[in-house]
Amino acid sequence: QVQLVEFGGGLVQAGGSLRLSCAASGIIFSIYDMYWYRQTPGKERELVAGIFNSGNTNYADSVKGRFTISRDNARNTVYLQMNSLKPEDTAVYYCAGFRASSKYWGQGTQVTVSS
Repeated sequence: QVQLVEFGGGLVQAGGSLRLSCAASGIIFSIYDMYWYRQTPGKERELVAGIFNSGNTNYADSVKGRFTISRDNARNTVYLQMNSLKPEDTAVYYCAGFRASSKYWGQGTQVTVSS
């Protein structure tokens, strides 16, 4: 059974930092491209950052220079370091793993940034 479990969400003041973690099980983690998405009520889920199995990364323009995605294949874990947080970063953050036609999602973790 595939599971992606996110940790690390919470409430933080604007300008602060949070680190999200996503632990994967049931997949060969190292061959999966891993992503962080976020969603706010009434809006579509949007891509925040991705890290490919090669280690290459990409980011949404809105988070470039503030967020860093990384992975530890030995721990089957992907991270999202979020710095200089803004109220508009408030959302439910989801971890996702994609490989060919296989797509898996975590349950989400709430991040709330107060002004």
